[in-house]
This record gives sequence, structure tokens and C-alpha cells, in this order.
Amino acid sequence: MKPETLRAILSAVSDGSLSIDDALRQLRRWPIEDLGFARVDHHRHLRRGVPEVVFGDGKRPAETLRIAESLAESRGGVLVTRAPDEALALLEKRFPEGRVNRRARTFALPAASPEAVGLVAVVAAGTSDLPVAEEATETARAMGAQVAALHDVGVAGLHRLLPHLDQLEQAHAIVVVAGMEGALPSVVAGLAAPPVIAVPTSVGYGASFGGLAALLAMLNSCASGVVVVNIDNGFGAGFSAALINRAVVHGGSRARDAAP
Repeated sequence: MKPETLRAILSAVSDGSLSIDDALRQLRRWPIEDLGFARVDHHRHLRRGVPEVVFGDGKRPAETLRIAESLAESRGGVLVTRAPDEALALLEKRFPEGRVNRRARTFALPAASPEAVGLVAVVAAGTSDLPVAEEATETARAMGAQVAALHDVGVAGLHRLLPHLDQLEQAHAIVVVAGMEGALPSVVAGLAAPPVIAVPTSVGYGASFGGLAALLAMLNSCASGVVVVNIDNGFGAGFSAALINRAVVHGGSRARDAAP
């Protein structure tokens, strides 16, 4: 439940326009709704400024849909990540106003924040890294950030990155997604001032060990200001970048109150 929704209910009770019983009916699923197979946290938006995010992998499509419906009914936003095609089809049918990104395997409701603020840059080394990069993009957008996406600008051709340095400097946080040797985050952090969140991907040949080589390279970066998330964790990177962006735009602890 959004803070402004709860505030409106409390104000209505205070001025007598809403009875206590009616208010309780509106709050009956708050703070936790037990669906039998899941306990949906409707209080998270109030605590963190962001509704609970649904991880779709491993869930039955119908379960993912029911959790999304519960979140939507509480007047909060909905973000589903790592959703299989069947779950995305159910979500798209139930919420035609939402946004499905099949490459990223995400679903977002509302489809876009009407008051996107600040700037997060998401940089992908190669086209094969796009599923992870777009997961980061969709996450940051769902959290109310404006996103600039730069694709296929890896170290094999740095001349593709250099024309975008001014745009990177304008960002409050930069997500850099790379597989293979994982060198791009170090390069970006050496050229641009904003904090860099590095995402190793499992893209690469045998000795990349499913992204482990890129992960170790990023953890051993000699560039300052690089932090690293887990392999293929575009969600974690986009979430963190959006929190940094929100804190810069709205200022410290007040960022929670300004959440979409």
C-alpha cells in the first residue's frame, strides 16, 4: 500500500468521512495477506518506498498472477521478474495496461512512472548481455527513475562508448553489464564520476565459468567506485541504482516518502 493511500484513509477517518469499519475493510489485507502458498507483504511500500517485487522463476504461473493481483488490489505497483512465458501471458491478459518485456522476462504495472525523475544509465557491453541489462532497466524504471540505455559498447570497440561520456556524467548511478572478461565496468568507472554498479553475466566461452571470471575481474577492479552484484543479477543492480538516484533527487531519508 502506498503511503499516500494509507494517509488518505487515516485522514478520512479523522474527518469523519470514513467509518472505522470501512477503513478496516480497506486495510483487511494489511500488512500481510496470507494466500496459502505465499504471504504478500503490503507493508513494504510504506517501509522501503517500493512494493514487494515478485520473483517468478520457480513459481506456478497462476501463483505469480495471484500475487500480482494481490499487490495491484492494494493500490501499489507491481513488478515481476524472471517470469516464464506462460506467466507473462497470464499477466498481460489480466493487466493489459501493464508492460511486458519478454527479453528481460519482466512485467511492470503501471507500465511507466508518470513522474520519472533523475537519471540512471544502463550500459551493456554486448548484445548477448541485453536480457540482464534490460532487467536492470525495467527495474529502475518501475522504481521511478529515468533510464538511459546504452547497448553494445564493450571493450572490443571502445570508440562506441566515448561519444556517450557526457550522458554518463549526467547519471546519478551507472549500471554496467558485461560478460566475457568483465572489463567494461572498470573502464566506465575510470572515465565517469557517478558510482558504478557492475553486473557480471554468464555470457562467454568455457573458461568464463558461467560468469565467474567476469565476477572476479569486477571484484578486483582497480577503478574506484565500483560495486558488484551477483552473476546475471540485473534486478539487484537496477534496484540499487534506482535507490541511489532517488536519494540524490529527493535527499536522504526523504526518498522513501517520494516513492512512486
